[in-house]
Amino acid sequence: MPDRPEIVCICGSTRFMDEIRTVNRDLTLAGVIVVAPGEADELITDKQKKTLDALHLRKIDLADRVLIVNPGGYIGESTSREIDYARATGKPISFTDPAPAAT
Repeated sequence: MPDRPEIVCICGSTRFMDEIRTVNRDLTLAGVIVVAPGEADELITDKQKKTLDALHLRKIDLADRVLIVNPGGYIGESTSREIDYARATGKPISFTDPAPAAT
């Protein structure tokens, strides 16, 4: 048994929050520490969006690996930046749906 549970950072479009919550629950019940996108019930300002985007990169730093929640293969602009960041920092990346072709 490892000294500590695996830490997984979930990334994905906030349009898929239901799917992200399901993945979060499943991983948590499997004994994984999950860090996930922040949620807001109301519209956020551009400044708040920039803050949340920067905070999510720090969550990637904390993780052992990154899991992209991408129903139908969808990868948005923010998630693409997070994938690039994770790759640049050497984090293993996996996808819930087939990974899009590299461009």
